[in-house]
Amino acid sequence: MADLSPASGTAGARPHGLDVVTGSKPRPDPLDPPMVPFAVGGMAAFALAALICWLAGAPDLWWKTCVAGVVVGIPGLITMLRHDANRRRRRALSHPEFTVTDPS
Repeated sequence: MADLSPASGTAGARPHGLDVVTGSKPRPDPLDPPMVPFAVGGMAAFALAALICWLAGAPDLWWKTCVAGVVVGIPGLITMLRHDANRRRRRALSHPEFTVTDPS
């Protein structure tokens, strides 16, 4: 078992604590999921909440807040569409063997 305490060092350069644990293992690629479903899901949740507030007779401020959430989600959706297009381009450059096949 390696001693990772700060007091246990040699006269030379000490390895960083994380280097002792991970050694020379390669780092995994960071997650880069498609973001459009998250934006659409958030807008759908706000739209459903607005409908429920409107039908339940909630105060106007509540359903107006939900409608504002949908409206603010539109620029977010546009941004995520652009992000996913750039994501596909980055993936094609870094992993040319990666392809998406249509199941139909």
